[in-house]
Amino acid sequence: YNAIDKKPKTKRSKRFLENRGPKLTEDVKSAMIMKGGNTSQMVTQALKDIYSLKKPNAVLYKKKNITRPFEDSTSLEFFSKKTDCSLFLFGSHNKKRPNNFIFGRLFDFHVLDMIELGIEKYVSLSEIKTNKCPEGTKPMLVFAGEPFETDHEYKRLKNLLIDFFRGPTVPAVRLSGLEHVLHFTALDGKIFMRSYRCLLKKSGCRTPRIELEEIGPSFDFVLRRTHLASEDLYKLAHKQPKALKPKKKKNISHDAFGTRFGRVHMQKQDLSKLRTRKMKGLRKRKGEVAAEEQDGQAPKVAKVES
Repeated sequence: YNAIDKKPKTKRSKRFLENRGPKLTEDVKSAMIMKGGNTSQMVTQALKDIYSLKKPNAVLYKKKNITRPFEDSTSLEFFSKKTDCSLFLFGSHNKKRPNNFIFGRLFDFHVLDMIELGIEKYVSLSEIKTNKCPEGTKPMLVFAGEPFETDHEYKRLKNLLIDFFRGPTVPAVRLSGLEHVLHFTALDGKIFMRSYRCLLKKSGCRTPRIELEEIGPSFDFVLRRTHLASEDLYKLAHKQPKALKPKKKKNISHDAFGTRFGRVHMQKQDLSKLRTRKMKGLRKRKGEVAAEEQDGQAPKVAKVES
């Protein structure tokens, strides 16, 4: 699929290539969700549930794709160009690695990161009989566990999951729109994924009381193989155009708590002419002022009488 490398011959193809080309503000990242040559019923249903969380920014392939991403990723890159997707989820099942998920992302239509997770326990959306969140709801992502802050592979996994589930970038959020929570916990070598719905209850004051209701799906993952990009390529993938970088403002700084401080430059002041508050106790006695004038010294502040 080399349509991106060809020159447009019609206005329609020109608009298509401009839409696929690089932009200052990129479109919402879409995900390809596909299954391998061998899959189990658990993997097939789990892919459908992830697709329901990711809709409408996802493409679900129902046919089997006989490929092994860790050995050969050319087919993934081909489908990425065809559908303009920069994220993918690949499900497979075999004797060596049963109930297998591969989360990954691409940069410039080449594989950047891939992380393999094994499903040890799974509860589907249909098994939990509760009201679900509307389609396309932007989720709140919560990560708990020390490995997400200390371990290099878990750090990349956290970044990949944020990239996968974050949804569109919005300028503002209303309180009633915060109704879906995805919670990831890293503990004892496992990753626990839970999905909750926020319920706003009456609390007797302006701020409502929050309750979480599990809606599914629920996963217990174990970390398997990883294919991580080098630091140079990872840094290049995060590079921003100069037009998007915020301009540095002079004489403004921030502390560790985010408080903004400004520095004001003023001309040199003559403090001898500075008018201060007059107090009765700081008045000079006539005798002391006359003596200071005779000696040619600057007047001193008189002592306060007891």
